Amino acid sequence: MQPSTQASNAWRILFLLFLANLFNFFDRTIPAIVMEPIRLEWSLSDLQIGLLGTAFTLVYAIAGVPLGRMADNGSRRKIMGWGLTVWSGLTALNGMAGSFWSFLLIRMGVGIGEASYAPAANSLIGDLFPASKRARAMGIFMLGLPLGLLLAYFTIGAMVQAFGSWRAPFFIAAIPGLLLAVFMFFIHEPTRGAAESVRVQQSPVQQPLRKVLAIRTFWWLTLAGLAYNFASYACNSFMVPMLQRYFGLPLQQAAVAVGIMVGLTGLIGLTAGGWLADKAHLRSPRGRLLLGTVSMLIAALCTAYPLLAGRIEIAVFVGVFSLGWLFSYNFYTCVYTAIQDVVEPRLRATAMALFFAGLYLLGGGLGPVVVGGLSDHFARAAQAAAGAAEMSEAFKAVGLHDALLLIPVALLLTMLALLQASRCFASDAARMRSKMEADAAA
Repeated sequence: MQPSTQASNAWRILFLLFLANLFNFFDRTIPAIVMEPIRLEWSLSDLQIGLLGTAFTLVYAIAGVPLGRMADNGSRRKIMGWGLTVWSGLTALNGMAGSFWSFLLIRMGVGIGEASYAPAANSLIGDLFPASKRARAMGIFMLGLPLGLLLAYFTIGAMVQAFGSWRAPFFIAAIPGLLLAVFMFFIHEPTRGAAESVRVQQSPVQQPLRKVLAIRTFWWLTLAGLAYNFASYACNSFMVPMLQRYFGLPLQQAAVAVGIMVGLTGLIGLTAGGWLADKAHLRSPRGRLLLGTVSMLIAALCTAYPLLAGRIEIAVFVGVFSLGWLFSYNFYTCVYTAIQDVVEPRLRATAMALFFAGLYLLGGGLGPVVVGGLSDHFARAAQAAAGAAEMSEAFKAVGLHDALLLIPVALLLTMLALLQASRCFASDAARMRSKMEADAAA
């Protein structure tokens, strides 16, 4: 045994990783905010809007697995640096798209660039911080998500208004990403397993995918992530358009409202959630996952109420939904760190890539297109019930509002999967520690 250590440059690197994560989520949020002017310009259906999000997500998921293997065997700083360069450059190209299909193809390219980042960054954090501090570090890293969303929702509407075009934010967003890419190439990486209490083998693992997929906890966490990402991507893709159509808010006000619901709440949720998750872990090996389970139940109830209540006051809708989304952020600090605890260091980037593949292929990938298709269906049903000859914006508003009820349903399924993961977590974590100790003694 050796004492767990923290890298001397851990906090500096974490800050850089956080900034890149912030612009990762800022860039991917832009289409959701400007979607109504894009829809009206190109006469799109909600199914087509959903397809934009789904195509990005599917490419992100598929590209993530080989890029995760590259991060386990190669230079993580180079993978992150080149990935950041690619997604920032293509984000600028999105502002030049002349049709729905060209916009779609460029978004798929952005997905490949962004897929390089999360597995490598998560693996790096695992080597920078010991297990007792990882949830806190992961919480800071994941603050890039709500801050990126908050920055996007609070500024993009103003950019569109200032420049008179939905294209302007894509050009502006590329600049900080390209600058950050330069700094990525100068990161000094720790060795794999540097923060562990036992010496970690540095040789490649044989049959890595099979070994990761043999961990029962990992399967349940992936299923939880699938359901959670379904809810998250459905919300991020359609909440601004829903507030514009159903509650009659202008783009900038709708964007700020969603920024409060999914961005501002994350600042509190991830900061407090990392601290609470570490405390829960000290009390019980499965404490983090039980905290996540309770949080998802609260999230499901608090997002269901304002959607079921109909045309309530917008302040009530934003307030109650915000409370639910605040608790939902505990998913990140509870689940991401749990994966680190059951997967050995040499396989963590691979595990995260597989985890993200499940999340995005079957969760984030399905969320936008299923909600978009259901929205079109409910809109036609509302038109038929009214006996109207033509589709109107009022029917589209009702259709999208009703389709978003899938959000609390998905959060409830997340809760059930986390409960199952908590039942096998302790044995899987003990098995991982025993394996590492045996390897160190060999």
